[in-house]
Amino acid sequence: MTVLTTNTNTNTDTTTIADMSPLVCPVTGRTAPPAAPLAAPQITPAAPAAPFTERYLLDPAVNADPYGYLNSLRDHDPVHWSAMHRAWLVTGHAQLMHCLRAPAVSAERVRPLMDAVPEGAREDAERAFGILSRWMVFNDAPQHRRLRQVFQEQFAARSIGRYRAFVERATRAMLTRRAVPGRIGDLVADIARPLPALVFARWLGVPQAHGPSFWYWNARVGDLVLGAAQEEREYRTSLQSLVNLDDYLADLVKQRRADPKDDLISAVLAGGQIGKSVSEEEFVGMLTQMAFAGGETTSNLIVNAVLALLEHPEQMAAVREDPALVPMAVEEAMRFDGPSKMSIRTAARDFDLDGRSVRAEDRLFLVTAAANRDPARFPDPDEFNVRRGSASHLGFGFGAHFCIGAAFARLVAGAVVDVLVREYPGLELLDQQHTWQPSLLNRALTALPVRY
Repeated sequence: MTVLTTNTNTNTDTTTIADMSPLVCPVTGRTAPPAAPLAAPQITPAAPAAPFTERYLLDPAVNADPYGYLNSLRDHDPVHWSAMHRAWLVTGHAQLMHCLRAPAVSAERVRPLMDAVPEGAREDAERAFGILSRWMVFNDAPQHRRLRQVFQEQFAARSIGRYRAFVERATRAMLTRRAVPGRIGDLVADIARPLPALVFARWLGVPQAHGPSFWYWNARVGDLVLGAAQEEREYRTSLQSLVNLDDYLADLVKQRRADPKDDLISAVLAGGQIGKSVSEEEFVGMLTQMAFAGGETTSNLIVNAVLALLEHPEQMAAVREDPALVPMAVEEAMRFDGPSKMSIRTAARDFDLDGRSVRAEDRLFLVTAAANRDPARFPDPDEFNVRRGSASHLGFGFGAHFCIGAAFARLVAGAVVDVLVREYPGLELLDQQHTWQPSLLNRALTALPVRY
C-alpha cells in the first residue's frame, strides 16, 4: 500500500489513499490465478475505501443534501483542517462536545463579521457592530452569563408555558385561514414563517401595526449575521436595518417603563436588573438578538419537522396514532435535520483537540448536523425515528450557550405539528424539487409545496 501525505497549512492533515493495483505473487510477480474448480470458496477482499475528497460546504449539491458528505467527512477525520474554508471542521459528537465545554473556544466573532464588510460600507458599520457586540451569543463568560441571566426566568419552560393556549389558538386560526383542506399551498409562507413572527411579536410587545417594518428589519439583520449580504448595497441595508431595529426597541423599552404590559420587556424590567447588572443599552442590544432569533430558527424547525414526517409515512402514522409522540417528533427533527447546521467559534488560545494542535485565532466550524448523526452517539443515525426517545442532540447547542429560546421553539413547532397531524389527514407533499437557502449556518427551505 502506498501512502500519500499532504500538508494543507501549518496544521498538518494526513490523507491515506490505498493503491488499487491487483494482488500479485511475491515470487513470480504475476497476478494471482483464479481459484480451481471445487476448491474452497474464495474470500473476496473488501474493496479499498474510496479516497476522501473535500467539497465546498456551499456547493449546491452539498447545501441541498449535506448529510452524505458530512458523514464521509466525519468518518474520514472528525477534526479536519480545511484550507478551503480556512477553518477546522469539527464533525464528531465527542469532539464537538469538547469544544462546547472548552474555555479556549470563544464565541466572540463580531470582528470577523466586521472584516467581511466592503470598504465602502464601513462608515455605516460602527454603531451596528457595537449593537452586535452586545448580543449574548457573541460573548464569552463572564459577560455571557451576566447578560443571559436577565432573561433566564422569562425563557424558562414554565414561563413559556403560560402562552401555550395563545399559541394553540393562533396556530389553529392561521391554519383555518390559510390551509383549507384540499387546497395547494406553501407551508413556509402559509404558516411556518408568519406564525412564529406573530407569536414572538405578541410576546415581545410589538403592536400588530408595526409588524411589517419590524420583521423586514429582522430579515435584513439575518442577511448580515448569516452571511447572505454580499454586495455593498446589501451590507448598507442590513447595517441600517440593525440600527433601525435597535432604535425601535429602545423606544419600546421606554414606553414599557412608563406603562408596563403583559409582555417580555415589561417582565424583564420588573425584575429590577436593567440599569444595575445590565445597562439599558445592553438590554436593548440583546432584544435585537431575541427579535432576530425568535422567528428564524422556529420557522425552519417547523418546516423541517413536517418535511421529515411527510417523507417518512410510517413515522407520520405513528404520531397520528399516538399524538403524545409530537414532542418526541420535534426533538427527532432537531437531531435528524435541524434548523442549524453549524456554529462558528474562534480559538482564544492554542489548545489540543483530538490530537490536533489548534492555534490561537483559528476558526472552528462546529458542525452539529454531522455530530447529530454520529453513529458513536446515536444508533442508526440516518433513520428518522420518532420513538428514539433521546433529547441529547446538539440542535439547540449545549452548556453555557444552550439556546435560550429552546422552550419557545419547542412550543410553537409542537403546536403546528400537533394540529397538522390531528386535523389534516390528507396532508401530502407535492412532487416538486425542494430548494434550500444557500447558508453555511442555517438549514432552511425556500418553500414547501403541499396539498392540505
